[in-house]
Amino acid sequence: MAAVSIRDLDDKVRERLRVRAAQHGRSMEAEIRVILTDAVGAPTDSVGLAQAVLARFGDLGGVDLDPPSRSQGPRSANLSE
Repeated sequence: MAAVSIRDLDDKVRERLRVRAAQHGRSMEAEIRVILTDAVGAPTDSVGLAQAVLARFGDLGGVDLDPPSRSQGPRSANLSE
């Protein structure tokens, strides 16, 4: 196992680490190991929002909607206002 030394750590950061470690019932060293392991852990196969929604609700099926009929053609935007 490798040893790492951190110099010039801000006192406020050290105090927050101490409190966080105490909340999790760990030593500061163990807490720092967990934080570093989580930060540089193996990347997960993240999916985009559309893929996540499809995976969650895809089995429910879709809804077929008929587009509304147009009685007029599209209008151009009025940018003078």
